[in-house]
Amino acid sequence: MSAPDIDTQVLVVGAGPVGLMLAGELALGGADVVVLERRTGPLTESRASTLHARTMELLDQRGLLEELGTPPAGGPGHFGGTRLDLTTDSPYSGQWKVPQVRTEELLEGWATRLGARVVKGHRLTDLRTAPHTVEATAEAEPGPGGAASALRVRAAYVVGCDGESSTVRELAGFAFPGRDATRELLRADVADVQVPDRRFERHPGGLAISARGPGGVTRVMVHEYGAPVGREPGPPSFARVADTWRRVTGDDIRGGAPLWLNSFGDALRQASQYRRGRILLAGDAAHHQMPVGGQALNLGLQDAANLGWKLAAEVRGTAGPGLLDSYHAERHPAGRRVLDNIAAQALLLLGGSGTEQVRSLFGELLREPRVRAHLAGTIAGVDVRYAAEPGAHRLVGARVPYLRFGTGTHTDTAEGPGSSFAALRPGRGVLVDLGGRPAPVLAAVAPWRDGRVDVVTAKPEPGGAAPEFTSALLRPDGHVAWADGTVPELEAALRRWFGPAARR
Repeated sequence: MSAPDIDTQVLVVGAGPVGLMLAGELALGGADVVVLERRTGPLTESRASTLHARTMELLDQRGLLEELGTPPAGGPGHFGGTRLDLTTDSPYSGQWKVPQVRTEELLEGWATRLGARVVKGHRLTDLRTAPHTVEATAEAEPGPGGAASALRVRAAYVVGCDGESSTVRELAGFAFPGRDATRELLRADVADVQVPDRRFERHPGGLAISARGPGGVTRVMVHEYGAPVGREPGPPSFARVADTWRRVTGDDIRGGAPLWLNSFGDALRQASQYRRGRILLAGDAAHHQMPVGGQALNLGLQDAANLGWKLAAEVRGTAGPGLLDSYHAERHPAGRRVLDNIAAQALLLLGGSGTEQVRSLFGELLREPRVRAHLAGTIAGVDVRYAAEPGAHRLVGARVPYLRFGTGTHTDTAEGPGSSFAALRPGRGVLVDLGGRPAPVLAAVAPWRDGRVDVVTAKPEPGGAAPEFTSALLRPDGHVAWADGTVPELEAALRRWFGPAARR
């Protein structure tokens, strides 16, 4: 067999935000990675534009917020159309508006600076697995002479980040159980139209949403109660959107100029497995849900943050047994929880008059502080807690709290970071010690201080929140692996998440 055109450790299929985030995480972890994308250029439409608190934390943990700048706040949140205050314990409470084209530009720049290669204009057509590799074939867009050319890529692992109609998922035979859409929301960005802003405005015949954005473009979204889900291929016609809008609201937008059209329904599917041998799924390739409130994008980015460092350790040969399998074990339940949340929201949002009493009751419940905090944490992604051993510190499995460090902070690799988030920027594990360098703890972590785990000794910034731990071991994705436990428990956590101890 002839040599492939490209040989790499990891092939990521799809250069949307999830694929690019994963590529950056892999490259940061020392893996050779290639991203394959069928598009030849950047997006020309806005698509997903809402970033939640946990995603902003992940960008901070990689030092990307300085480049992004402070995005505009996204206004009040909602749960199924009912206003919801998204205040959480994160420094990035609320929701933030970043056009998807800007998110992709940011993440692609970061990934390529770290060494990832992005190959555009190629569509995946075949996957063949062997005991130690996967070979992918992709067709290039036809050239000037009309003939398409094939590209062959050989990789140790392939990750499908290619969306809800994932070719990787189909070719690799992943089961994708769930249900098809029974309701849908039509969406259009329209220029040269004047309609009042509407926030989840209910009419006898349906639901209408409209907002005027930058440049005078108005986004309209409309659902007509009882209308069948459209079956036409591709996006809906502007005539269909305008006719539905007129039936629901009485307004006429037919004189406007449509810039972008699409529709999304309440379909709900999740891959039974996120990994099949050397092929994995992330983002919408692993779960298909209504993109209500921006949760779909944020869920996918958090998949990438969980998988990237684990897969990089696997291809570097430093991963312990079961590390890569922990991706499915952690992210499948997290995805299921979000899908259940979105299904409830879809019912509240798109349900007709028969759900008015439920919406009314739900509005009353959201005034209860504990209910509001619970749902805000779920939507923001800050309440994700991975399984921990019985009796472990309550932070184990949760994301690390944001702590600002005072002067005198030291780390293995550079001048001390300013916060618990900044300590994670090298993409390694971190032992954060706030209690004066206890000798047994430092001795225990020493065999992993070979580029896998850094040690940060710090004091919390005066006047800040009281720390919830004295010493904590952080995973590269910012989740706590051990805190204030015994030395044997620390050593077990180090072996589990960072592989065998280095030989001396």
